[in-house]
Order: sequence, then C-alpha cells, then structure tokens
Amino acid sequence: MKKESGRIYLDHAATTPVRETVLQAMLPFFGETFGNPMSLYMEGQTARNAVETARKKIADLAGAAKEEIVFTGSGTEADNWAILGGSALAGEGKRHIVTTAIEHHAVLEPCRFLQQQGYDITYVRPDASGLIRPEDVLQAVRDDTCLVSCMMVNNETGAIMPVEKIGEALRDRHVLFHVDAVQALGKLPIDLSKLPVDLMSFSAHKIGGPKGIGALYIRRGLTLPPLLRGGVQERGRRAGTENVPSIVGFGEAAALAKEELADLEKHLLRLRRVFVQGIEDNLDQVRFHGAAKDPGGMFLPGIINISFEGIQAESLLILLDMHGISVSSGSACMSGAGQASHVLSAMGLETDEIESSLRFSFGAENTEEEMASAAAIVSDCVKRLRSLS
Repeated sequence: MKKESGRIYLDHAATTPVRETVLQAMLPFFGETFGNPMSLYMEGQTARNAVETARKKIADLAGAAKEEIVFTGSGTEADNWAILGGSALAGEGKRHIVTTAIEHHAVLEPCRFLQQQGYDITYVRPDASGLIRPEDVLQAVRDDTCLVSCMMVNNETGAIMPVEKIGEALRDRHVLFHVDAVQALGKLPIDLSKLPVDLMSFSAHKIGGPKGIGALYIRRGLTLPPLLRGGVQERGRRAGTENVPSIVGFGEAAALAKEELADLEKHLLRLRRVFVQGIEDNLDQVRFHGAAKDPGGMFLPGIINISFEGIQAESLLILLDMHGISVSSGSACMSGAGQASHVLSAMGLETDEIESSLRFSFGAENTEEEMASAAAIVSDCVKRLRSLS
C-alpha cells in the first residue's frame, strides 16, 4: 500500500490498514448507535443484532457455526484462553502439552506459565525449511497429553503447517487440538465444519479490521473454562461489555476477505515473483528462508523472510525506513526486545544469518510497481551497507 507520502508498506504480517468500508461500518457505533448489547431496550437490541451479524460473517469465513465463535480482546487473548482453558479441562491426570518451537509468543508464554505450574511441555522443532512434520507431533504425544497447539501459518516465514493431518491423527488419542490461525484467516481457505480442530484463534487486524478484537472458535459441545469473569456476556464464556464498533469492523473485514479470498492468493503470488526477481537480479549472497518465487502451496505467498549476508538487519531496516519502505525483522510483538528470532533459530540458522534477516509481507493494496520499486531500493540499501563494512 503506497500512501500519499510515497511510502511502501510491506509489513502486513504485523498489521494491516483498516479498510475504508470497514471504517464506515464501524463509525455509527461510536455515535448514534451506542447501546449496550446486554440491554433489553431498543438501543441495546440494535447493538446486539450488529454483534450477532458480525459473528455470523466471521463464522462463514471460517466454516464454523455462529455459536462456535466467541469474541476476545485480541488474538493473544484467544491463544491464552485456548492454552490455559484447554489444559484445565483434562484434570490432574493429564499435565503434558505438545506445541512447536516456532509458535507465536502468545502460545509460548502461556505454555511457559503452565510449565511453572508443573506441566510438562514438549516443543516440536521444524525442519530446515520451517515446516512442522505431523509424525514429529504425533511422536511427542503421550498418554498424559491434554493439549496439542500448532499454528496454521508461521508469522515469520509464511510456512503452512499440516494441521489437518495432525488433527486427524489426534482424534483417536482423545487430545484437544488448538490451532493459532491469526496469520491464516482470510488468506487460506478454512472450513471448520470439516477440519478436525477443537479450538482456533483469530484476529481482526490481520485482515483489514481494527486492532483490539479477536475471536476464539470453540467446537460445539466443548465447554471451555472462562478466562475472564465478572459478567454473562458471550453466553457466560467471556465477561466484559462487548466492543461493538470493533466487532462490527471484524465482521465487515471477514465478509470482504471471504469475497476476495480466491483472487488474493493469485495477487500475492504475482507480487512475490516481482519482488523476488528484483532481489535476485540485483543482489548476490542472499538466502530465502522457506520458499522464493513459488511457495508451492506450502508457504503463504504474502510472507518472505530473507537474509542479506554481511549486513545487520536493524541497520537495513532503519535505512529502508528512511527510504520509505516499512518492513520488519520478525514479530512486531517482540520488536525492540533485543532477542534473536526463535523461529529462525529453531530452523537451524546460524547467528549471522538470523541477525541479517528481514521479513517482507505484502497485502491486497500493494501493486507490482511497488514491488519492483521496493526490490530496487532494498538492493541499493544492501549494497550501500556492504560498502561501509
């Protein structure tokens, strides 16, 4: 997305701009349509209808039933609820959790918390390309395993995980299966009426919706202990007055994503090819982590992670920012923490490769012209930094 300032935004995995139709759908609920959805009079019921309409739109995008979607304050809250609530269902006899070494910190941190409470956590490592093998997950499952958590799309490499195969194998093991689909919703087809998944996390701001609103899919028949208490909202599952404007925005973004899903993948693949070609034509000593031009169905087209030999990622990021290009060195949630990417480390990359890597993530608003321009600017900046070393 090229702003009037001339900047090119290539960090859609961190967040996306709120789409104009989403903003317009939200605006009335900041003003004249202000009712509390729990109120029984007209203003409240108008808000309630808007919330339920949005819930249906999100359910339709994910192939779920409307009552299986519960709103949360973020994707992080949804992940925490799934891990903490799901693990509590099994009781004292099952205190083992299987997850992966490349999960978002919204999954890793609640797992570490449970580890401090006496749970045993197994972290499955990916292969060199960043993919999790189903057999490795299943091998880690034990008789006392209560929960398996695996993301659908990795936020740093774009790797698409085989969650369907993992879920199918877990059905006979009577183990809850949680999937973090924050980076997948609206970018990959999801049909929860068929997927063998118990819990799935979503977030609005990755698909052109507002920040501060997420959702958790809870399979029909599963009663998850509430993470927040103090009210009967969301059928007693999540206390707190509903954030009506953001819920409405999430619903509108979901409806747009469903309508555009088929065309989005083709568009992102075209952008990827132009960008990668521009890098390869102008630079040597670069390494693409995962896939380059053609992700081959195993990587999301809109995310590319690249190491540029001989430079520091932070220096390149700052220089690109000065030249109007917005990119990331990894998860925005950990930006500034001074930690090397745990994802690239788990893939077996050397320290110098990790420290020279940047993530480029594209969106529907980006154009092929922007990709060509961005590749040229990246190449020039890398050459400049290399000349100074």
